[in-house]
Amino acid sequence: MGWVLRAVASAHVVAIVGQPVFAGAYLTGDFDSLRWHAVGADVVTSIGYLQVIVAIVVWIGLRQVWPFLATMAVVTAETVQYVAGLDGALWLHIPLGVMTIVALVVLFIAVWRRPLLRRPREARDA
Repeated sequence: MGWVLRAVASAHVVAIVGQPVFAGAYLTGDFDSLRWHAVGADVVTSIGYLQVIVAIVVWIGLRQVWPFLATMAVVTAETVQYVAGLDGALWLHIPLGVMTIVALVVLFIAVWRRPLLRRPREARDA
């Protein structure tokens, strides 16, 4: 279970890192990059929702709630950021995008550094 979460979190980070690249290319005059940015937003969001499902399975199977809570925080920010981009609210879209990337990278590091093992019963009951 832990390895699936790590794989999905890794794909999520790879996908989200492309977003500022496409946005920057668009802002420098490559107007086709806006289409790639929109496609990237769909991919990032889809992977984020998949990560929520995997984090729920980790929570149930390994009795660890932190990956779910952290994933929900990131995915909530991504969803707000996605809607802000659709609405053209760049005052929110750009800074929230930066914060979302940072949060996802921190989550990625935590998922790879922390052990994702089933907690013993006495630790769960405490």
